[in-house]
Amino acid sequence: MTTESDVVVVNFWGNGFGMRVQIALEEKGVTKYEYKEIDLTAIQRSQVVLEMNPVRRSVPILIHQGRPVCESVNILEYIDEMWKGDGVPNLLPHDPTERAFSRFWVHFIDNKGEAKEECKKELIAEFKQLEEVLGDKLYFGGDNFGFLDIAFIPFSSMFYGYETHGNFKFEEECPKLSAWVKRCAARESQEWESSKAHLHINSNNKTLP
Repeated sequence: MTTESDVVVVNFWGNGFGMRVQIALEEKGVTKYEYKEIDLTAIQRSQVVLEMNPVRRSVPILIHQGRPVCESVNILEYIDEMWKGDGVPNLLPHDPTERAFSRFWVHFIDNKGEAKEECKKELIAEFKQLEEVLGDKLYFGGDNFGFLDIAFIPFSSMFYGYETHGNFKFEEECPKLSAWVKRCAARESQEWESSKAHLHINSNNKTLP
């Protein structure tokens, strides 16, 4: 049985990459873990960050039984491999091709362009590409909420900012993606929903993927 002392999540408030980790743990049924809030606006990095991620000095960091795992996508895959069993959902599909497909689109999301007026058409086109991937499925993982859903959903709270800066209506441009956001928000693991209006990613604060 996993105890709170076994699992520690180190994150910075409002960091969507760290929210991925928390959502994945909740989906796996790992609800007992310690959460360490790090102020990355401080000039001096926290000692836990320096010790656990000396190369990047960034969050999120998952510490499991004293050993660190860094970078959110790596952490998601670690969580999926570590917590398995009857009744425990898989985050990644069983099929190798489908797993590669999910990883490709997570990489696409992590390298998505900024929401500036001059690149509005490109941004909308990228969202439409993701909507095509979703299609008529409940989730990107089909009937199951999985790896790609977890990687993408924390950043849906930025859609309002995209609309404002890009001068478009997300629900009109991507109705299926908009409906997907609402389905995800209804899940018990979506604790990020309460603070979604404040979510922001600041590369200067070293909240890396």
